[in-house]
Amino acid sequence: MSVIRLETKRVEKPWGRHDLWPGFADAPADGPPIGEVWFQAPKGVGEDDPELLIKYLFTSERLSVQVHPNDVDARARGHERGKSEAWQILRADPHATIAIGTLKPMTKDELRASAEDGSIVQDLDWKAVQAGQFWYSPAGTVHAIGPGLVVIEVQQNVDLTYRLYDYGSDRELHLDDGIAVADPVPYVAPFQPYDLSPGRRILSAEGAFVTERWTQPVSGTLAATHDRPVWLVPLGGEGKIGDETVAPGGVWLVDGETSFDLPAGIDLLLAYPGGAVDAALPG
Repeated sequence: MSVIRLETKRVEKPWGRHDLWPGFADAPADGPPIGEVWFQAPKGVGEDDPELLIKYLFTSERLSVQVHPNDVDARARGHERGKSEAWQILRADPHATIAIGTLKPMTKDELRASAEDGSIVQDLDWKAVQAGQFWYSPAGTVHAIGPGLVVIEVQQNVDLTYRLYDYGSDRELHLDDGIAVADPVPYVAPFQPYDLSPGRRILSAEGAFVTERWTQPVSGTLAATHDRPVWLVPLGGEGKIGDETVAPGGVWLVDGETSFDLPAGIDLLLAYPGGAVDAALPG
């Protein structure tokens, strides 16, 4: 494999939507709402356990208040890795919000008490969001995603979520593990985006993964490797990666040196494992 279009897995969620996003078929009006679309390699192709997972999220209600462990805490609980994640906002209804971090530092006991009585919703920092914004949420951050959003999520590839509060639903909570791994403090962005070159913006660079956004025409060779593959998520325009035409609604995985040609109008999100920016990726 050098470049492959990933297959989609539609995931039904009670907080999902029937109207999705260009490139995705809407959910039938008389069927369950779709909350997530996962992008995965076809069975038998590529890595069995890639380090990253790309999702689209479609929200009509608030998601649960949750937290994810870091690598050390996750491995202590028998998982391969933790779960840091990032969100690229594609669409935001008026007054759409996400909660990220707490309004003030809280002790573990205070966090548990607020989760048990529901006041945790008021203790979170609900931030207004708009289309085009990018947020990075390190493992340990207490967070929730609000309604009226279409979001691309880049995350470490592990299905591991500790729910602290779910608005009275009957879904399982994970207070012991969640409180143990949470860092209930006000959110401070751990990374300040910067332009590496014209049209190549580094959105986040942390121990788990790097995300970039390319917005100018460029061609050359993408220096991906088997040990450090690159996920490509087109947001606008079309381009060529190897023999593949990339366009919004799809995600491509590249694990070897591959030629590319991105013409004017391209808007491309890239992600790759590790915290160091790969200056060899031309952009």
